[in-house]
Amino acid sequence: MLSNSDKNVILKIIGAAVAVFLIVYLWPPGGEDTLDEIISTINVNTVTHLPYTNIPQPLETIEILPDIKSEYPPQVIESTTNYIEIFSSTEKAGSGTNGWLTEVARDFNNAAIMIDGKRISVRLRGIPSGTGVDYITSGKYLPDAYTPSNELWNEIIVSRGVKSQLVQKRLAGNVAGILLTKTKKDELTAKYGTINIKTIIDAVASNELLMGYTDPFTSSTGLNFLISALQTFNSSNLFSEKAKAGLESFQANTPIVDITTIQLKKRAISGELDCLILEYQTYMNTPELRSYEFIPFGTRHDSPMYAIGELSAEKMKILNKFVDFTQLEKYQTLATRYSFNGLNKYQPEGVAVSGDVIIQAQKLWKDTKDIVNPICAVFVADVSGSMDGRPLNNLRRSLINGQYYIGKDNLIGLISYSNDVNIDLPIAKFDLKQRSLFAGAVRDLQAGGSTSTFDAIAVAMYMLRDQKAVGPDADPHLKPKIFLLSDGKSNTGHSLDDIKLIVQELGMPVYTIGYNANLPELTDIASINEAVCINADTDNVTENLKNLFTTVL
Repeated sequence: MLSNSDKNVILKIIGAAVAVFLIVYLWPPGGEDTLDEIISTINVNTVTHLPYTNIPQPLETIEILPDIKSEYPPQVIESTTNYIEIFSSTEKAGSGTNGWLTEVARDFNNAAIMIDGKRISVRLRGIPSGTGVDYITSGKYLPDAYTPSNELWNEIIVSRGVKSQLVQKRLAGNVAGILLTKTKKDELTAKYGTINIKTIIDAVASNELLMGYTDPFTSSTGLNFLISALQTFNSSNLFSEKAKAGLESFQANTPIVDITTIQLKKRAISGELDCLILEYQTYMNTPELRSYEFIPFGTRHDSPMYAIGELSAEKMKILNKFVDFTQLEKYQTLATRYSFNGLNKYQPEGVAVSGDVIIQAQKLWKDTKDIVNPICAVFVADVSGSMDGRPLNNLRRSLINGQYYIGKDNLIGLISYSNDVNIDLPIAKFDLKQRSLFAGAVRDLQAGGSTSTFDAIAVAMYMLRDQKAVGPDADPHLKPKIFLLSDGKSNTGHSLDDIKLIVQELGMPVYTIGYNANLPELTDIASINEAVCINADTDNVTENLKNLFTTVL
């Protein structure tokens, strides 16, 4: 008779055999094989559209920016009729460890401070530094004062003809830095001797590092890195052929560019990156990033304060009172507790640059990225009955306006879907002809029928997969991406479970833009390959698409 231990051994053997059988015979086939099977069950139509011969001119910045009151509500409301409004970068005008200036402003308003017999206060509005510049330089909304992360943004303001006066060079100390894994730091130290921004750039260009950084049009750290990199290539002429060639070489091997620091942090925490850029304050407040070492670079991020426009004498007095309040020992101690005021001995690298040079550098970055890292993308537009009316009108408008921010060297296609899937525009280089055909196809979109979202995503993946191998623009190095524009209410055809494994195996990120949407479903799709989900219900759709396309297209 078998003992209990023998029975257990036999049961384990049988269990293992069953598991092997299930894996070998019942596990889903590879992503590409399964994709072919799914496509064979979908009704796909090819639709021809006339080009849009009179595409509207690109919107001005003032037209793109949303209403600031709804999109960027103030963190601190004024408590008196005598007040000033301050734009502040978000790492100090948020909440928790990112809420230093928020707490200072609240205490200031509660302190019953008087000027000329009148009680004063401040309104504090947290807003990304680059976006704040857009509001100020476009004239759409002018604060009384502005405290970005670093001084580069103010140079842009001045170059655009807006009066700006430095009131305080430093509210609280901070530094931009390169985060490098300890393993990679040891490898690079052994090869290059020292680690600095040139070392990092050389290592990325040599394909030794997988690096991530943020959009220099919106991110202070991203802008600082761009200027520092160009100065590394040629400090006397940031736009020399040597500097342009260096930037192209770097860009060719830097696949990760994120719109926000939050997205970049997620990639780093997941272990996806060897290297990234981040502010010291954020680094110190994120324990999950301590596996990286911090190497400072570029200009300091000391949160200077500027008076904007022609302030009255009374408003200048309020601003000076508030600046003095931030420098009290109590609030500098609070700043230190929130990880500001670190690395005080670090001195800025590089030389000062004008706003005109910074703007030209941003354009060079965008042009270079488009040339060396062309993207192959398919836009997937939901035209089911639930999109009828305002959602579809917003979709049309946002795509026609947003297409100006898609680089001409990228390859772009368009499909729409309801019950069936329509190929409205086969993938081709986004030249003037393709751009007009794209706008014409978008203009012609009409709503009706059910919603086969995952059928449409499958067709998009099929188009992208084939584009890498066949056709006049075939390139195995093209980076495939999908942009899904939908209300997220899929109710026919295949399910997310049917295609999720394929999306994972093919590695195609699905960026989702939701119109009156079931956002959790769209978020699930986007999260499979670390893409972004945008809520298009607000009036900032074109601004969000502009930022998204600038970064990834």
